[in-house]
Amino acid sequence: MNVIIKQIEKMKPFFEKISRNIYLGAIRDGFLTAMPAILFSSIFIMIAAVPEVFGIALPEAFANWLWKVYGYSMGFVGLLVAGTTARCLANSMNRRLSDSGKQINEISVMLASIISFLLLGADQIDGGISTGYMGTKGLIAAFIAAFITVNVYKFCVKRDLTIKMPKEVPGTITQMFRDIIPFSIAAFIAAILDVLVRMATEASLAESVIELLQPLFSAADGYVGIAIIWGAMALFWFVGVHGPSIVEPAIAAIIYANVETNFELFKNGEQASKVLTVGLGNFVGTMGGTGATLVVPFLFMLFAKSKQLKAVGKASFIPVCFAVNEPLLFAAPVILNPYFFVPFLLAPMVNVCIFKFFVDVLSMNSFISVLPWATPAPIGLVMGTGFAPLAFVLAGVLLLVDTVIYLPFIKAYDAELVLEEAKNIEVAEVKEELTHVVETVGATAATVISQLDDTVDAEKKVLVLCAGAGTSAMLANALEEGAKETGVKLKAQAGAYGSHYDIMKNFDLVILAPQVNAYLEDIRKDADKLGVKVVATKGAEYISLTNNPKGAIDFVLSAI
Repeated sequence: MNVIIKQIEKMKPFFEKISRNIYLGAIRDGFLTAMPAILFSSIFIMIAAVPEVFGIALPEAFANWLWKVYGYSMGFVGLLVAGTTARCLANSMNRRLSDSGKQINEISVMLASIISFLLLGADQIDGGISTGYMGTKGLIAAFIAAFITVNVYKFCVKRDLTIKMPKEVPGTITQMFRDIIPFSIAAFIAAILDVLVRMATEASLAESVIELLQPLFSAADGYVGIAIIWGAMALFWFVGVHGPSIVEPAIAAIIYANVETNFELFKNGEQASKVLTVGLGNFVGTMGGTGATLVVPFLFMLFAKSKQLKAVGKASFIPVCFAVNEPLLFAAPVILNPYFFVPFLLAPMVNVCIFKFFVDVLSMNSFISVLPWATPAPIGLVMGTGFAPLAFVLAGVLLLVDTVIYLPFIKAYDAELVLEEAKNIEVAEVKEELTHVVETVGATAATVISQLDDTVDAEKKVLVLCAGAGTSAMLANALEEGAKETGVKLKAQAGAYGSHYDIMKNFDLVILAPQVNAYLEDIRKDADKLGVKVVATKGAEYISLTNNPKGAIDFVLSAI
């Protein structure tokens, strides 16, 4: 097993390179930016759909109003994502172009991408336009529009293809003329591409690409397909690379489109049968976080005899319930631990296959709405499927199955830890004394530095970044607590990597959580220009800081 893990670990640099690809990052960050609209629309789905499950008929006028709000938010997600993806990609390219002094106008890129998307996805009908592919069905066309548009702008900016104005002309007007050529070229390319595709397929690009990829989507929706997808996420995370950052952008279009398809089926009284959805990942394949680890902290507390695993269970069960499982992954540890290799990959793969069995064979509804990823998995499973009766049964089955998968490996690992603890009691006592001394000295140092800060009246600001702002909140909260205890003037804020570019200049220090530490060199290039310091943390180190507020303060002050 160790040999296998070492071979996989050798591929970590390659996995990290994939996760840092700017196009995958643009898709991820574009969705993150548009997520408020998606979650907002889901509120109205729940209000409209749940009463029907219990046989309650809403007044027709009220129901129509609910569908209208849903239609004008989720129904135009493709349009929104075309703009947000283009802006995020342009932002990434601008950081690479910054040395040349030339920059892409991100607002202009958004507008051009939206126009391009309309040309590639909308059909003219009776003097108006069809909105059938403006929502999640048009996401692939949205990505194509964004990528083409940004690369056209990049080409024009690098070669200075623009309409130049005299220096006396105001900057806003000058910028408007600078953008005319790339805007026009991008839109024209989209218009020509639309004509060519319609001549070949008699349909828009948005519709044609969905039809072309349908066999691939169908394969991905099968048992083998979904098992590979969520097994791959777990495999990447096992070697320390944030798996969802690599896998999710590749399936983003279909998992959101299938939710909309499921909802339409449900609304028409049919079974919501599409398995490959956002909810399948959030509440089945990664229930409790990547690796389907929801049951693991509780198994530690109930069955482990070693002090280490019992302590990890107590410290991690609350965040794991909300799908933040880094405290578990790095403190146990699970990452790169041979004892957990099999269950960490197997549990999510089995979970998604069981879910498909419930949908395909037992005719349970699949997910019909998008809920926040931090919703506790059993609750998200039940709510996301429209309170399907079988969903309550499935939740219990998944918890039981995951327990059966994980428990033998936990017991084996626990037995080894018990032996180690028995052999190292004296060493542990010495470490405990040293830890107490270090904490005491650290608190004293923090107090001295605090007094120096009081002298210059300078408040330190720290930004902690992770993939989804869940893990980063743990350290940010610890820093806030440590600041109160020690009197250090410090403010901490949690954020998601990708949404930090506009606010980074407001901080003295940026801390990268383990799941995004592969981005250290990328963010350091931006931070150096702003005079902001950046540090990356490793798994065990990060978890230790979240559990030691005073130590976290010392860490930050030494870094600054």
